[in-house]
Amino acid sequence: MACGIVGDDLCVRVGPDAYDAALGKAGAREMDYTGRPMKGMVYVGPRGHRPAPSRKAWVEQGLSYARSLPPKT
Repeated sequence: MACGIVGDDLCVRVGPDAYDAALGKAGAREMDYTGRPMKGMVYVGPRGHRPAPSRKAWVEQGLSYARSLPPKT
């Protein structure tokens, strides 16, 4: 998974190495879908994914990380 939508939020898989930097960006916060923070995943609220160039950058970051992972067997 690279990214998705949960309500008005964009969910982005940034990976553990980029997690802290991602949380420092506008509109980003911990993803706690299960009630516990998921290190390497962030929610990005509308303030952080609008306008479209911001959303594109987030999606590209998620795709880049997902592509870096080894294939599932």
